[in-house]
Amino acid sequence: MTLRRYLQLDVFAHRIGAGNPLAVVFDAQEMDAATMQSFAAWMHLPETIFLLPPQAGADYRVRIFTPRQELAFAGHPSLGAAWAAIDARRVPADRESLVQECAAGLLPVRVVHDSTGMRVSVRAPRARRCDHDRATAPRLDAALAGWPRGALAPALWDNGPRWWVVELDAAPDQPDPVRSLQPDLNAILALAGDDALGLAVFARSRDPGYDYVVRAFCPGDGIAEDPVTGSANAAIAAALVEAGRLRPGDRYSVSQGREVGRDGCVEVRIDEDGEVWIGGQVQAVIRGTVEW
Repeated sequence: MTLRRYLQLDVFAHRIGAGNPLAVVFDAQEMDAATMQSFAAWMHLPETIFLLPPQAGADYRVRIFTPRQELAFAGHPSLGAAWAAIDARRVPADRESLVQECAAGLLPVRVVHDSTGMRVSVRAPRARRCDHDRATAPRLDAALAGWPRGALAPALWDNGPRWWVVELDAAPDQPDPVRSLQPDLNAILALAGDDALGLAVFARSRDPGYDYVVRAFCPGDGIAEDPVTGSANAAIAAALVEAGRLRPGDRYSVSQGREVGRDGCVEVRIDEDGEVWIGGQVQAVIRGTVEW
């Protein structure tokens, strides 16, 4: 057995105990995929990452696992990977730009130091709208039964993982459509099947300080509700860009995780090329070693 450095982080978190938890294992080059998957299943956090030596052109390499599968890209693991590489001095602490190598390719990362500490953002892979067959319609109707749908039509988006993206809306005198949502997890599981990681819902925020509120459900992956979800937020932003509701240079903030006691904040930015960046703060919770 090999003793490896280990971190547990809270990502998209302004304080410890908020955001989305992430397990980080360093120097994992001697671990095969089955070993990584078994450790991720044992941890049973939304994601576990393994840091590896990069190929040419990247500053670090990361593999990302949920309790049940490996992902080509995920948002909070990407922010956590960059933060961990800087914290461990695998890259110089004063670097303002990095390149992450993951299964989705080489992704640019930006680092900003301000009065709140270090903030990290990653450019998400370009999302594409996916076709789905007519047989999906009744499963979609069942998953969304009774929900007050917004102007944006539900659609399946792929930016590494696949997410069903659904906008909700309700009259001001009615309960907040996202925060009061009681999802039918069995119906969501049937909708996602083997084709999607889960379903993400969003609406304009009624809370001051946030522009949107988001929740993401992925029961097929062993996590009923993901606390804070970078890839889902990036898919939502891509859908809003396609609909003409976001333009290059736009920025906004998202509240996610409050309903599961993990109040987090995602910062979303559309760059001059129309690409989606997601960012936020990271907090270290556990520092130690792991033997697996």
